[in-house]
Amino acid sequence: MTLAEARELEWAFIEIAEQPDVRVVVVGANGSDFCSGAADDLDPLRSGVNPAAALAAIACPVIVAAHGRTHSVGLEIALAADIRIADDEATFAMAQVDHDRLPCWGGTQRLPRLAGPSMAALMLLAAVEIDASQAHQCGMVQRVVGDVGLAVDEIATQLEALAPLALAATKQALSTGPEMPMRQALEFEGDLNHLLQTTADRAEGLRAFFDKRPARFEGR
Repeated sequence: MTLAEARELEWAFIEIAEQPDVRVVVVGANGSDFCSGAADDLDPLRSGVNPAAALAAIACPVIVAAHGRTHSVGLEIALAADIRIADDEATFAMAQVDHDRLPCWGGTQRLPRLAGPSMAALMLLAAVEIDASQAHQCGMVQRVVGDVGLAVDEIATQLEALAPLALAATKQALSTGPEMPMRQALEFEGDLNHLLQTTADRAEGLRAFFDKRPARFEGR
């Protein structure tokens, strides 16, 4: 990933976050790899760009389609998503220590939360590369498939049919709740539920249930 590409990604994610009609975001890549690492002109610490933070700020569900090498800054971006689907040839690494650096787009914090502290220590300290099966076993990716594009399309289609405000609230609870004491997190969940009760989508969901038809959610 070059500096220009990192800036373009950050701008794209910021723009998407400002569009309330977007229901699902899918992040993928052309070529043989999702992202093999940072180019020579990309110093994540000094450049001032952080596409991972911009991606994490998107309210709707974000899916990453990982194939080939998902390494370094590429893995940091993938970790900022909600759902990670990998093909069976994907590999994952965060070996910035080889270059006398630390991850600085959230890698040292998101990786142990998803993969566990033991696996994160191996990857961050010993620069260990893991395959898709290991990534699935430790919880870094939710699914490993032969055709990642098809699997991502299926999940995206399912998400598009759901209530967008409820999805955004669920995502907020998932990301914010673990940082709170349990009692406060439960109150936060209740507050989000109360807010959803006043929405037009909630009324549409009830009508659709009683009419025995699919709901037509509009995100309001």
